[in-house]
Amino acid sequence: MLASFINPLQELNIEEKIQNAPDKGYEIGVVIGTYLPFVVLVGVAYFVYYKAKNRKDLED
Repeated sequence: MLASFINPLQELNIEEKIQNAPDKGYEIGVVIGTYLPFVVLVGVAYFVYYKAKNRKDLED
């Protein structure tokens, strides 16, 4: 069920969007919009990892 929701989101054709772009600003927006969610996700994952690693209530 989840795969049927995610598949249409993954079928983005970035090259086609860039080729049909009206100007350079749109191309830059497409590139930023493509990579920004990934960068934010990596940042959140690192933050959670860092906080979990440095917890004071865990006594090894």
